[in-house]
Amino acid sequence: MTTSLRSARARRTALIGGAAGVTLALAAPLAASAHVHVDPGAVAAGTTSTLTFAFSHGCDGSPTTALVIDIPEGIGNVTPLVQGGWTVSRETGDDGIPTRVTYTAETPVEDHLKATVAMDVLFDESAAGSSIAFPVVQTCVDGEIGWTQVAEAGQSADDLESPAPVVAVGAVGDESGGHGHATEAAPAHSDDDAADSGGEAAGAADAGAGAGGDPVARWLAAGGLAAGIAALAVVLVRGRARKS
Repeated sequence: MTTSLRSARARRTALIGGAAGVTLALAAPLAASAHVHVDPGAVAAGTTSTLTFAFSHGCDGSPTTALVIDIPEGIGNVTPLVQGGWTVSRETGDDGIPTRVTYTAETPVEDHLKATVAMDVLFDESAAGSSIAFPVVQTCVDGEIGWTQVAEAGQSADDLESPAPVVAVGAVGDESGGHGHATEAAPAHSDDDAADSGGEAAGAADAGAGAGGDPVARWLAAGGLAAGIAALAVVLVRGRARKS
């Protein structure tokens, strides 16, 4: 085999490896973002926090028409926020507290566009030290996805195919719990199709206990970038060796 032929094959192999690495680096965060996230992922018991539910995907590509959020036990009150682009309806219990809130998009949200809905939620003092899941059904022009699975003992949200958004409830009045009352809702629609922010990802991470994205996705992305950089370095080194 001639030197030129070996060099051509080496360059081709390196370029294929580099392309695969870059593809992996881009695909892993996108796969990790295919959930409905909640922000903040941690609050204090006995306080009211503005929860923002975010998504940037449809149902297998079909545009989203509504989010239906069930209100779990441990919640003292819910006040949905009115935002442009959405209409809101509520189902209430005998005590007048909403048991289900439905946000209907005035215009279906296309796949790979990020959108958010929000509500003010009062967390009962009795919920201190627990993790509260908010089951969500995402309905689309074609089909729906139920984000309703809750991790059991020994599991994390990463083990679930369709995890429900989860909020970790800290001690009563604990300032480190991330509680607070926001005065303005996030925008309803955006062209930002990047992966969801670290704060949003905290709601879907292991029982909402920590902020940041999917650790598996981060490792895969880092490995993919490293592979791409290494492959490009091989091409440059061999090119210089031939010229010298």
